[in-house]
Amino acid sequence: MNQRKIIHVDMDAFYASIEQRDHPEYRGKPIAVGRPEIRGVVAAASYEARRFGVRSAMPSMKALKLCPHLIFTRNRMDVYKAVSAQIHAIFHRYTDLVEPLSLDEAFLDVTENKPGIPLAVDIARRIKKEIRRELHLTASAGVSYNKFLAKIASDYRKPDGLFTIHPSRAEKFIAALPIEAFWGVGHATAERMRALSITNGAQLRARDKEFLIRHFGKTGAIFYNFARGVDDRPVEPSRMRKSVGCEETYRENVTRAEALEQRLPLLAEELAGRLARSGFRGNTLTLKVKFPDFVQKTRCATVPEILTEKEGILPLARTLMEELDSGDRTFRLLGLSVSHPQEEQRQGIWEQLWLELEY
Repeated sequence: MNQRKIIHVDMDAFYASIEQRDHPEYRGKPIAVGRPEIRGVVAAASYEARRFGVRSAMPSMKALKLCPHLIFTRNRMDVYKAVSAQIHAIFHRYTDLVEPLSLDEAFLDVTENKPGIPLAVDIARRIKKEIRRELHLTASAGVSYNKFLAKIASDYRKPDGLFTIHPSRAEKFIAALPIEAFWGVGHATAERMRALSITNGAQLRARDKEFLIRHFGKTGAIFYNFARGVDDRPVEPSRMRKSVGCEETYRENVTRAEALEQRLPLLAEELAGRLARSGFRGNTLTLKVKFPDFVQKTRCATVPEILTEKEGILPLARTLMEELDSGDRTFRLLGLSVSHPQEEQRQGIWEQLWLELEY
C-alpha cells in the first residue's frame, strides 16, 4: 500500500519573530507580544524570552518577574494574518492539500505534489528556504507518513529544524518517545500512565487495546494506534475551525467559590492567549464543568461583540457559572471555549481547536 507523505510546518515563535523582523532594535532581545499590565497576558514570546521561562498565555506580571528586562510589543493581528496568508501561498505552490491548525502551523499532504518532487523532505527544505528568503522568517518542519509523526518531527529540532521519521525507523523512534510526547497526554494523564508503569512508547505498545480503553476510555484506542505508528487521519483542507478552548482537570476538586475567584480567571487568560495566537473570531462562550462523579454540564451565551480579551470573557464566564445549577457540589474539571465563527472566518479553512490542560 502506498504511504502518504505528510509535512507539518510550524513557524518559530511566529508573532515575536515578526516583531523582531520588523523592528531591528528588538533582535537578539527577549520580547513578548502583549501588554505589560496587571491583567495582561503574553500572546507570544521570543526564544530569548523563553530562556527565562516566559511562555505564551502567561500573565504579563509573572513574565516580568522571570525576565525584568522583557520588552513588550503590541499585538498586530492584521499583520500576523497577512504574513500567514503569504506563508500559505508558498504551501500552495506545492500542494492544495493544506490543513491549517492556526495562523502559524499546518499539515501538507505532498504524496502527489505540483512540481512532481519525489521526496517530501526536499519539498520541506524548499518551503523553509522560500519562507526565509521571501519573508525573512524561520520555520521548522517535520516529515513522515502520517500526521501524528509529522507533528512530533517538526518539534524535534526547533528552531529552524527539519526532521524526518522514515517508516523503517518509526517503530524504534516511537519506542523511545517519553509518554508526554504523545498527543492527548497531559500532566494528569502522564501521571496515570506512570502509575501503570508506562513511561515511554515501548511500554505503551506493550499494553493491549482493551487495557488502554479500560483505563483511558476512547482515547485509549488512539494511544494504542499511535504507539504502533498508526494514524489514518487525512489532511483535510476544507475543515472549518468551530471553536477554540481550554480546560483544566484538577488533582483536588475545587469549590464554587474557588472556581469563580481563582480558576476561571486563569482559564480566561489562557483562552485569550489561544484566541490571539489562532486569530479565531467568535462570539459564543461555553462553560464546561465536570463533577467528581464524572457527570458533565455545559452552559453557553452569545453576545454581540467578538470575544478576544480576558476582560470580555471573564465576566461572561462568571455569569454562566452563577447560572449553573450545581448546588454545593465541587468540580473536578472546568473548561471555557469560544465558538460561532463570524462570516469572515466561515470563508476560511479551519478545524476545531480544543486543548486540554491537566494539572
